[in-house]
Amino acid sequence: MGEREGEVVCVTGGSGYIGSWLVQLLLHRGYTVNATLKNLNDEKETKHLQSLDGANQSNLRLFQMDLLNYDSIVAAVTGAAGVFHVASPCIVDQVQDPQLQLLDPAIKGTINVLTAAKEAGVRRVVVTSSISAIFPSPNWPADVVKDEDCWTDEEYCKQKGVWYPLSKTLAEKAAWKFAVEKGLDIVVVNPGTVMGPIIPPAINASMLMILRLLQGCTETYEDFFMGLVHVKDVALAHILVYENTLATGRHLCVEAISHYGDFAAKVAELYPEYKVPRLPKDTQPGLLRTKDGSKKLKELGLVFTPMEQIIKDSVESLRSKGYLS
Repeated sequence: MGEREGEVVCVTGGSGYIGSWLVQLLLHRGYTVNATLKNLNDEKETKHLQSLDGANQSNLRLFQMDLLNYDSIVAAVTGAAGVFHVASPCIVDQVQDPQLQLLDPAIKGTINVLTAAKEAGVRRVVVTSSISAIFPSPNWPADVVKDEDCWTDEEYCKQKGVWYPLSKTLAEKAAWKFAVEKGLDIVVVNPGTVMGPIIPPAINASMLMILRLLQGCTETYEDFFMGLVHVKDVALAHILVYENTLATGRHLCVEAISHYGDFAAKVAELYPEYKVPRLPKDTQPGLLRTKDGSKKLKELGLVFTPMEQIIKDSVESLRSKGYLS
């Protein structure tokens, strides 16, 4: 157990893919966790959390929360020293009603969580943003590697109808504005495409990408992909930036900045028995590759899992959960 024995933190979206990994690692470090989920009466949201190592009624408390219902957030945040705001809808497929499905929960939800945190006297809030708040950014200089100074082009997203990157960009900008105006200490993690072992019973959007690829899908996710990252590394990144007072600003969180085509080629090489399509080499036009995209997190001590291991862990998990034969 860590030196944080008994410190109370709140994880919004605690039953989700990143959230459940984060809850698991926080419990392991001795924290008491208030985890929020959509429905306390749904075993698909509660059972996998309650069966985590070290979870008991005194150190894991589950709260039903709606991002647009302020009072439900207050209940979960009260008494917490820190908040990890992970909850945000993720849809990379066709979106029917962007405002209702993505923009409102992401933007208003973030402001509601930050407001509740400020009122409750929370010391630090870690906001889970995304590389989708960094990319697509077609006007970024072609010879410069994308980093934390880069922001997604909002107009491009509106014109192309890519609503998820728009939701993450607007939510993160709203968070920074709130932090400055209200004097709240926030720090941000911007994960790439998150893969690896699945704790919840349901499959999430990013793991669906590798499942579809193995089934022969030729989609290249032109506006959504900037590199892979292991789900455990994402959870660790959140804890690192929470515990380290020197961590400030945004933190790009990818194993490497790479193209979806690089990922597809590696999957095909590792799993020749599946019908993985041959994709163009450059699937993300104008994106410069680098092994060293996440310098800030590396300086905090994070050692990233390499792409090959992320793929192996993902396929293993899909098989064990019955998604792949």
